[in-house]
Amino acid sequence: MAIIKVTHNIENSQIALDAAEIPNISADKITSGTMDAARIGSGQFADARISSSSVVAHSPETDLQPVKSDISALALREATNESSAAFNLPNQFIDTFTDDTNLGTQTDVDRASGYIATNITSVSEFVNDSNTVGLWHFNNSLADSSSNSITLTNHDTDHASFNSSTKKFGTHSILFDGDSNQAVYTAALDGTDSSVTSPSTGAYTLEMWIKYTGRSGTDRIAMLSNRNSDSAPFTSGGTPALSFGFNDNYMNLYGRYSADHNWDVPNTATGSTYTTSAWQHHAIERDASGNLHYYIDGVFKGEESGWGQDLHTNYKRLVFGQRTGSTSESYQGYIDEVRYSNIERYGGSNFTPNEVTTSNATGTLIQSANTVGSAKTKVGGTMLYKDNQGTCTLGTDLKIYFTCNGGTNWTEASSYSAITPVYSTGIKQVRLGETTCSSGSDIRYKAVWANQASGSKETQLHGIGINY
Repeated sequence: MAIIKVTHNIENSQIALDAAEIPNISADKITSGTMDAARIGSGQFADARISSSSVVAHSPETDLQPVKSDISALALREATNESSAAFNLPNQFIDTFTDDTNLGTQTDVDRASGYIATNITSVSEFVNDSNTVGLWHFNNSLADSSSNSITLTNHDTDHASFNSSTKKFGTHSILFDGDSNQAVYTAALDGTDSSVTSPSTGAYTLEMWIKYTGRSGTDRIAMLSNRNSDSAPFTSGGTPALSFGFNDNYMNLYGRYSADHNWDVPNTATGSTYTTSAWQHHAIERDASGNLHYYIDGVFKGEESGWGQDLHTNYKRLVFGQRTGSTSESYQGYIDEVRYSNIERYGGSNFTPNEVTTSNATGTLIQSANTVGSAKTKVGGTMLYKDNQGTCTLGTDLKIYFTCNGGTNWTEASSYSAITPVYSTGIKQVRLGETTCSSGSDIRYKAVWANQASGSKETQLHGIGINY
């Protein structure tokens, strides 16, 4: 059969070839047109003819950060449910602040129960406030740290002295050796002293730390005395208006006003409250109705009514170490951190003695070292926070930074996006946008607070999860 050649001047419509008659065509001969997606695969256009680079070039990159953030949020919820400490997943770190294990540098912030904030609560020396009548730290000084500046006077330095080896707070305490002459007392705390706002008829709280070294059958640790001048002999001046100390097996409170009143505080048997091995916090509190409360180590021991309203008239002076007018009821041991207030501070509820809260305007938390298996350059995540007071502006009042190289370089999260619904009542979820960092294998977060103020703006960080 003769070979028929198709010349270039034949009309395309005059050529009719079936698939078997079409020879292989080099891919570089296909220089125009657009391949319909329906023609790829299924035997119509071989997958091998499409390069992987061509596919990537024409396919948008999938943003997995929302998925990662959701995984972080799920991990945070699980950590909360299990009350877990911080932990690492292969490409994530989760912390719900149940302990300090993975907290690195803390500057003007502190961890409370499950959150970090700039309100720092600690057990320490008291600070003066508007309700403080007298405050004595005994740090090698008898000076009053309240605004009333009532200086104590030690009239028996042979038997009542500063001690630096045993103290509850600060540098010193006062040690009483039990001698019958010992006494430390103040200027008057009544209306005759215009510099003192005296709790003459209302509520008050007298509290202190004590540590026994020994005890007689009866002793008196502190009292409001009827002494009327600094020069009066110690044995004169009458029975104290209020005194407290152990009397046989009970913590005993004794008061005299229009009639004597005596109260053996319930549930204070010697075996459970008298010790020479530990410091104890003791507090006497009177409410505005004249009911007396007593506490040992912050535990409410009971209420006694009928203590009257006139315990602070007629030259009441605060005396330590002995009962006025008696030579046989001397205290043996240490006293530290005495505070006298013109309010009912605790209201019959248990409390933590000497718990002090300080509010800082700024603060910083940096995660401890977090070494990962290979160098990373991108970090994102999820955080949980609460507006305990006021409303936080993220990126201003609270910022989150990331580092991939252990803190040599920090980069703020690229975005803060709310996740709904809220994590739990009052606690909000926020997606931390994926952020490019200088390459490294020590990945950490840093939280930075600003514009914080007690009662008006208190922002708490309740959890954080970062992915990389």
